[in-house]
Amino acid sequence: MFDQSEESEWVGPPVDSEMIRRAESVLQVRLPKSYVDLLSVQNGGVLHNRCFPTAFPTSWAPDHFCVDVIWGVGGENGIDVLSPGLVTEWGYPAIGVVLGLTPSAGHDTVMLDYSECGPLGEPSVAYVDEDRVPKRVADSFAAFRDGFVSCRTYGDEED
Repeated sequence: MFDQSEESEWVGPPVDSEMIRRAESVLQVRLPKSYVDLLSVQNGGVLHNRCFPTAFPTSWAPDHFCVDVIWGVGGENGIDVLSPGLVTEWGYPAIGVVLGLTPSAGHDTVMLDYSECGPLGEPSVAYVDEDRVPKRVADSFAAFRDGFVSCRTYGDEED
């Protein structure tokens, strides 16, 4: 899932159970197992395939959006450090946790959406555009992780 060809400031320190516990405490949610499993391979980073198809138009394109980075936990660029402030700063809906960085750097985002399952449940993933209305794009983080495609699919030159 992550681009292994470049070093990145977005890759956090190796994950252990204490880091996950601290992140969950700060965020006041249980992180999805599929997300935690991904972080055990690499603690966040730049994505290899960055485009995610949608059945609705986004501010990015008529049929997809782009995500550059999925954040890990801990460190200065962890989800537990960055997400809470961004929800306030950008006026995102209070549905959960910001997952990473899009090319717009805040005008749109992707979030773990706990609004239906509660803080201990399995969240869906929602795209939040400039209108700040969350739109479900995946029923789980695992489905989101597996749904990315090459941006070349849409005629973009870069992934």
